[in-house]
Amino acid sequence: MTVGLCTIQLSLPGVHSLKEKRGVLKPLLHRLRAEFNVSAAEVDRQDAWQAATIGVATVSSPDADVHGALEGVLAWLERTQPHVFVTDWRIEVI
Repeated sequence: MTVGLCTIQLSLPGVHSLKEKRGVLKPLLHRLRAEFNVSAAEVDRQDAWQAATIGVATVSSPDADVHGALEGVLAWLERTQPHVFVTDWRIEVI
């Protein structure tokens, strides 16, 4: 079994309240789950309006490319979410 975890720091420059932040993150996390069959949640910086940290995790068989799948999540975020900017990320494979 291979476990992959990606921690992603996001900048949300157009957001001016926690309610707006929730309105941006909730559909984004839902689409990540549906598009990539991963677990995704906001894991830090819940009180910051214009910043978020999300965690994305996946479990697969040993021969699957878990690292590549998580890189696909990052590429999808940068390609399809023009109002959200990835400022930092880290992938761990166990």
